[in-house]
Amino acid sequence: MLKNLINSIFDTATRRFDGPLTVALIVLAALSMTVVFSASGGVTFDRSMGQLRNFGVALVAMWIVANIPPQQLMRLAIPIYVAGLALLIGVAFFGELRNGARRWLHIGIIVIQPSEIMKIGVPLLLAWFFHRKEEGLALKDYAIAGLMLVIPVYLVIKQPDLGTAIMIFASGFFVIFLAGLSWKIILGGVIAGAAALPFAWPMLHDYQRQRVLTLLDPMQDPLGAGYHIIQSTIAIGSGGILGKGWLNGSQAQLDFIPERSTDFILAVFGEEFGLVGNLLLFTLYLIVIGRGLMIALNAPTTFSRLLAGAVTLTFFTYAFVNIGMVSGILPVVGVPLPLISYGGTAILSLLVGIGILMSISTHKQLVST
Repeated sequence: MLKNLINSIFDTATRRFDGPLTVALIVLAALSMTVVFSASGGVTFDRSMGQLRNFGVALVAMWIVANIPPQQLMRLAIPIYVAGLALLIGVAFFGELRNGARRWLHIGIIVIQPSEIMKIGVPLLLAWFFHRKEEGLALKDYAIAGLMLVIPVYLVIKQPDLGTAIMIFASGFFVIFLAGLSWKIILGGVIAGAAALPFAWPMLHDYQRQRVLTLLDPMQDPLGAGYHIIQSTIAIGSGGILGKGWLNGSQAQLDFIPERSTDFILAVFGEEFGLVGNLLLFTLYLIVIGRGLMIALNAPTTFSRLLAGAVTLTFFTYAFVNIGMVSGILPVVGVPLPLISYGGTAILSLLVGIGILMSISTHKQLVST
């Protein structure tokens, strides 16, 4: 009887877990705590235990979201977006200033980063918006959706937080794109953006302009702005095919790699596990992305299809931007390596997104609202 009770509880707790996604997450979490331990010096388990707590909290949030039916998620779209937007405005006026950036807001006894909420709030709202307009979309509908996207992105850029702004923009743009945005409009936007670059350049912060110049020639300031890229590429290259072995990466252990447990953790991973380790990591990412796209393809409604597609492609953007940043083909913008880099907020937002995928995958019936 006790065995049946335990089996029943276990079945209830795991009913909403998607098999391929769950397996990939378990392996990624194990890899994360392994490389975080090495990146933090390989002496104490403090950071690895901190990462374990981050995953624990995020997994609980993922499970809760996975048990919320998609139709209920659709009802939450407007409240989450409005609350996130209000908090972003609150940051602009009352936010805490740290290292020249105003990104955090005190609410009672806790400190939150409202921009993380919009990584979920923006695609939720836009998917809800296009779901209601599925009978016929006009150009003005895309313009309204663009405005819903631009407002939070602008508020986050002003903090300034370019990395998070890019991720919010990506999450919203993918919804608009999947809703049927014409390639002509996209191409026109790209051309207009390219033409506006000379005018946008003076509007960038000094450190943002420096990041672009460093991408073009990191050796112009090898001990300053170019240091991150130079050391990370040295570390990845020195890993070779099989890597130097866990805890044996000289660049990491001798403290040459900056931010080695957060944004540049891929350099530590590549040095210690080499090309083979990187291929394993990329395969896990492809499993998550491939499964997410399958869920989007088989989703029963416009809302769930757009939301699943946007969550999946945003995960891809996380990986693409970080890998490009660490390998020196994209500017340094402060985007973590998904589910590997140390940190709680990014893991939480990513696993909430995966919880949404699981909800769409396992709730077969969606009642239109």
